[in-house]
Amino acid sequence: MAVHLRPRSIRGRFTLGAGILALIVFALLAAGFVTTFRTKALDHVFRDTQSVATGWAGSVNPGDVPSPAADVDLLQLVDSSGKVVGASAAAEGMPPLSKVRPPVNARIQDVTECRPAGGCVLLTAVRVPPLTSRVLWQDEPHFIYAGRAEPPILAGYRLEFIGAGATLLASALTAWVTWWLVGRTLRPVAAIRARTAEISVSDLSLRVPQPPGYDEIAQLARTSNETLARLEEAVEQQRYFASVVSHELRSPVAGLRIRLEEALMYPGEVEPRATFEAALTTTKRLQAIIDDVLTLAHLRTVAPAEPVLLDLNALVRDEVAARVHGPPVHADIAGEAVVLGHHIQLAGVLNNLLVNAQRHAESRVEVTARRSGDQAVVTVTDDGDGIAPDDRERVFEPFVRLADGCRRDPGGSGLGLAICRTIVTGHDGTLQIEDSPKGARFVLRLPLNQPEGTSTTV
Repeated sequence: MAVHLRPRSIRGRFTLGAGILALIVFALLAAGFVTTFRTKALDHVFRDTQSVATGWAGSVNPGDVPSPAADVDLLQLVDSSGKVVGASAAAEGMPPLSKVRPPVNARIQDVTECRPAGGCVLLTAVRVPPLTSRVLWQDEPHFIYAGRAEPPILAGYRLEFIGAGATLLASALTAWVTWWLVGRTLRPVAAIRARTAEISVSDLSLRVPQPPGYDEIAQLARTSNETLARLEEAVEQQRYFASVVSHELRSPVAGLRIRLEEALMYPGEVEPRATFEAALTTTKRLQAIIDDVLTLAHLRTVAPAEPVLLDLNALVRDEVAARVHGPPVHADIAGEAVVLGHHIQLAGVLNNLLVNAQRHAESRVEVTARRSGDQAVVTVTDDGDGIAPDDRERVFEPFVRLADGCRRDPGGSGLGLAICRTIVTGHDGTLQIEDSPKGARFVLRLPLNQPEGTSTTV
């Protein structure tokens, strides 16, 4: 069984990381503090002991022991054989405080003497000046010890234990604060996760709670709600599209079935050839609908290939030249208009607009292609009956066919203009129907990819 040493939650990982970092930092601070405190405390004590010891050495008198100063209460005068010649009341009857004998060239030494039963003593050992030793003791060296018992705070490892305890306490406090802060920070994330778990495809109306402010979590919630809104819209469109497709396919399939059932039930009364021709016509319409549905679905769901630079006006010239049947198409094309797009898709849009215009025109179709500011503008105008203002947006919806369109093209799928607008929108352009003195005017606008006044060969 695998053991996971690393916490699974972000809260646990942050807390663990902060606790370890705090432990390292506070341990270093505590070590520095303990070292500094101990050094300064020892310096302070030895400064006092040196002051007392050197003062007595400067005016030594074997029969006169100076009074203890401050906390320095242990004073001894010891000869070269280790005999205590003079001592303060606190050091009376004690053996020599130290066996350290400072040499002539280093007359003052600080010493820490520890005894198994009596604790430790911090003292300064001073060698009596040679001149004083010659006068008083015939050059016999004598030594003065001035000291005091080690302060309790410096005894043993008390400072280290205090530093370690403070380090653990500070680290634990840091870990707790981190746990609390991260938990408070991630509280909206938990609410977002809980609400997200409630959202399903059958109900996309729910939104995650959005905390106030503009921090990363608020932005995440805002972006999630925007994504959910787009997803809900896309699902609704798909449902609507699926229902419309099923409705459009149901009618020709039902008609085809009735024709075939009649031919089977009344073989002597139904003309087989007429049945086959009707079935073939219905099959062609079904195939057209399916092809257009696949094209529209492909445009909406599949990422297109990389766009290329192309001259939209040259593309218009080619498509106009290809229209050899139907009412004549008159083109007014000026210069070039370089756009970034897909040649096949834009050619399909122009072809669909021209075919649609010729289908509804009475005598002619007018096409213009111009540059207008930072846009390439193409208009296709027929001289037919036109489109009512209330229907100018409806005709771009899937399977919407006006009465005149059904009359002129009974086998149409009603997806041509929807496909055109989807392609144009994918090219960051617009396709609209605008006012015209007579007939319908379709206006295509695409952003230029070439500044005014430059020339590009495509």
